[in-house]
Amino acid sequence: MDRTEPKHSGWKRVTTLFHEETFGIHPRLIALNAIAGLLPRHQAPQARARLFSLFGFQIGAGTRLATRPKINGGDALFSNLVIGKDCSIEVDCVFDLEAPLTIGDRVTISPGVMILTSTHELDIREHRAGAVQRAPVNVGDGAWLGARCVILPGVTIGAGAIVNPGSVVNKDVLPQTRVGGMPATQLEVLPSHESPSP
Repeated sequence: MDRTEPKHSGWKRVTTLFHEETFGIHPRLIALNAIAGLLPRHQAPQARARLFSLFGFQIGAGTRLATRPKINGGDALFSNLVIGKDCSIEVDCVFDLEAPLTIGDRVTISPGVMILTSTHELDIREHRAGAVQRAPVNVGDGAWLGARCVILPGVTIGAGAIVNPGSVVNKDVLPQTRVGGMPATQLEVLPSHESPSP
């Protein structure tokens, strides 16, 4: 043993290990999930959204949560989620909040959608998943994310866009377009429906 090693280095290792093992544990989120879990699936969706607001997430009026989304992230987890008004978020969705996730107004998120704001950089062949990389995700007003689609870090979904079910989106989606596939490519430009003049 190296006797020149400072006495406090053992405590530093213990502290580091404790931080690594407890990273991502949020007592407030645990309490929120326990309370929200008492509400039956598909019941009281606006009350569930208000509950999430009371616990510190920014969620607009009229938004509905069919169940509690699966949420993970670092220290800024509660400030990294912003959801607009009159959105509909269905069952079994996953929100990775390592970086900001901003969802506009009137967005529909279908069952099983996964939105990721973090990934790993490519590392050496013995351990390919290197350091964590974070990038925000933005979903524009009126967009519709189809069931089981995956939105990767750094992507912006334009206003009024549609992502087909099961798609993997690894680049920005233009407003008023439909994309699909793995990776998602543009399938069509959507017609714009303007309100009739008064």
